[in-house]
Amino acid sequence: MSDLGFKVQLQGDFDEVEARVRQALMEQGFGILTEINVQDTLKKRLDVDFRPYKILGACNPSLAHRALTAVPDAGLLLPCNVTLSQGEGNAIEVSIIDPIIMLSVGDLPELKPVADEAGDRLQQVVEILEK
Repeated sequence: MSDLGFKVQLQGDFDEVEARVRQALMEQGFGILTEINVQDTLKKRLDVDFRPYKILGACNPSLAHRALTAVPDAGLLLPCNVTLSQGEGNAIEVSIIDPIIMLSVGDLPELKPVADEAGDRLQQVVEILEK
């Protein structure tokens, strides 16, 4: 756990680790709504070389529906971001936002049960990846 969420470090090829992350998210009911290839974007826009780094916007439709029904502005907190970052050697760091941390931006007690469930599911993703 970091200050912002859950972390796990995996060994292997970046694309293979990404496939594992996507599969683990799917097993917990999350799909990928957005994908940002930071490395490619920085190269195209700034002509800067950067390590392999992706941001995946993960969403569980059932949890999103519950959150948006409770608080229509909850869409500002969606989706849950997952980052993959190339470290030293074959180390890939996977970080997943903790939904409870996202709730700290406002006083939204009606979203706590949804954030708790999302956090539990995302923690399960980390546990799947650690196996």
